[in-house]
Amino acid sequence: MVAAMDHSQHTTRPRRWLAPLRALIDVLHNPQLRRVQLAWSGCITAEWAFIVALGVYAFREQGVIGVGLVGLVRTLPAAIVGPFAASLADRYRRELVLRTVLTVRAVALTGAAAALWAGAPTIVLYGLAAADAIVYTLFWPAQSALLPSLARSPEQLTACNIASTTVENLGTLIGPTLSGVLLLVWDVPVVFATAAALLALSAVAVAGIRTDEAPNLEGEEHQRRAAIGELLAGFQTLAHEPRPRLVVSLYLAQTFCLGALTVLIVVMAIELLGLGEAGVGYLNAAVGAGGLVGALATVALVGRRQLAVPFQAGLIAWGVALAAIGFLPSRVTALAMVAIVGSANALIDVTALTLLQRIVSPHLLARVLGVFEGLWWGMQGLGAIAASLVVTQWGVRASLVATGTLLATAAVLASRGLARIDDDAHPPQPQLELLRGVPLFASLPVLPLERLAFAAEPVVGRAGEILVRRGDEGDRFYVIVHGQVEVTAPQLTRALGPGDFFGEIALLRGVPRTATVTAKTEVELLTLERQQFISAVAGHASSAAAAEAVVVARLD
Repeated sequence: MVAAMDHSQHTTRPRRWLAPLRALIDVLHNPQLRRVQLAWSGCITAEWAFIVALGVYAFREQGVIGVGLVGLVRTLPAAIVGPFAASLADRYRRELVLRTVLTVRAVALTGAAAALWAGAPTIVLYGLAAADAIVYTLFWPAQSALLPSLARSPEQLTACNIASTTVENLGTLIGPTLSGVLLLVWDVPVVFATAAALLALSAVAVAGIRTDEAPNLEGEEHQRRAAIGELLAGFQTLAHEPRPRLVVSLYLAQTFCLGALTVLIVVMAIELLGLGEAGVGYLNAAVGAGGLVGALATVALVGRRQLAVPFQAGLIAWGVALAAIGFLPSRVTALAMVAIVGSANALIDVTALTLLQRIVSPHLLARVLGVFEGLWWGMQGLGAIAASLVVTQWGVRASLVATGTLLATAAVLASRGLARIDDDAHPPQPQLELLRGVPLFASLPVLPLERLAFAAEPVVGRAGEILVRRGDEGDRFYVIVHGQVEVTAPQLTRALGPGDFFGEIALLRGVPRTATVTAKTEVELLTLERQQFISAVAGHASSAAAAEAVVVARLD
């Protein structure tokens, strides 16, 4: 028996480690997800190739001031416009938004290459660079909001985010390398043209994506509201919902420190470690290499429901590693610690994004991510400015310690709030199974179904109690858990039992209740508010079609 138990343990462990790998392979086998990853790889590679070549051009024309100016030209407009532009990814089909972004960026970079070849003024190039950055702010929110609709399970969604982070780190390595080779052989316009070609190919990849998402009734209602209210929805969500606000706040704290690192890594390489200008490249390469290793290691997160603790661990590791360089300033320590920073950065990206995708309502997700994207650009700039001031006053070692300590302390102080997020990670299984059996919800992806299970509220009705009265305004949808009810309408009387449902016609058609429902026995019900019900059902084409079929059948 002992031998059998040992054998079971040995065979279980490999299977446990193979499961995450299978999830990643499943992502590649899913043609929709594969197209998303191909588009993202072309987008991020083109972005880094363009940034390097643009920096070289700015330095040639205006020196260090030019590099700072072009950075401001790209970040400031993007930070202002990004949170509001992201509403487009909630109003229109997200695959269409991605294709439009990639196409416009390809045109902008083609225009930049043509402007350089034609000898146009510098301001023309900077204007195209600013336009490119503004449009680019739409890509990440739209892509991240699209993934939950394409993933078949929470495990596959985590695997999607891991794949995206891995692709991002590869692009961070390949893009600058490609730009360097092209600059060595040709010149800046060729880099711009190559980046434009990569973006065009990415647009072709996105063109093959088809989702089950459909414009829902709530979305149409939002379009009739004041435009400013819709644009501010992402800010309002973060203002009123503590869980997304906590994740975004910590994510932005790390972004602030990341902006500081862009300054610190230059001063550290040249002044603190004596590595010279080439050392800046070595340290950045170490960050990229650590990020690639970290992205691959996050495969272990696939299938894990509780992600707030790994998110916190990544923040603490990021901060401690950076502070350690200030305490022990040596070349070996610096290279090892910035590699750890890169690995922790990958862990933070995967866990934070997956958490937001799980806890933010689908019809608001792109706008919330758009708010983060805009603030991300702004916080990077603030971090760089703050680091410059601190280095001037107290030196690079004190700046490294202060920056790292700031992030680690913020993560520790957030322990209680992060623990609450993990406590809510498991949906109530009885509610989940009951809702899965309702035909209107049967075709929903796992994440929207889990949100419904969390949102469903139990209600108990006494025998003889009128639960729904004909002619009243519809405000809820009901599913029967135990007991029986009687539905009475003109020329119709019928009984419903466990697993049956009622109340959908008034919600979907926007009409008064069409029947009276009375409890024949004591009944236990699950209820969904109007907004929750419509967002789930009308937001996916197959569930909307199933709901319409049910409504037509019942009215007939």
